Amino acid sequence: MRATVDFAPLFRSSVGFDRMLNALDLASRIPTVDNWPPYDIVKTGEDDYRIDMAVAGLAENDLTITQERNTLVVTGRKAQEPQSAAEYLHRGIAGREFERRFDLAEHMKVTDAHFENGLLSITLKREIPEAMKPRRIAITSSATRAEEAVPQIEARKEAA
Repeated sequence: MRATVDFAPLFRSSVGFDRMLNALDLASRIPTVDNWPPYDIVKTGEDDYRIDMAVAGLAENDLTITQERNTLVVTGRKAQEPQSAAEYLHRGIAGREFERRFDLAEHMKVTDAHFENGLLSITLKREIPEAMKPRRIAITSSATRAEEAVPQIEARKEAA
């Protein structure tokens, strides 16, 4: 049995995180049934990540990777094999179709995908636009503002 988490206190003290909190609430209620293919999510740097998926039995052209807004979709569909004279006594290498979805944070971009020896590696990077990065705000005093707002009057010339 899963414990239910109440996110109400977080809604009261945060602004703009409602989408994330709703996703957490939804994820805690939905049981995960499909666990194939197995995968790892690795943080390789401050803004760099990698997803490694074990897709034994599939070839590079059997895999499709698409990014739709904040969702990464990895799909595997085995191409039809021509009928062969071989008769399988045991078939333990899974070659079934799958679709795995990953919810991505804002500004996550897929930078590379590499397939080698049955392992698919997808590299992701968080690229925050300059407008979204923290910036320092200059603080001015009231004396500085007064000098800028009031134009200086030239001193009168004394008559000789």
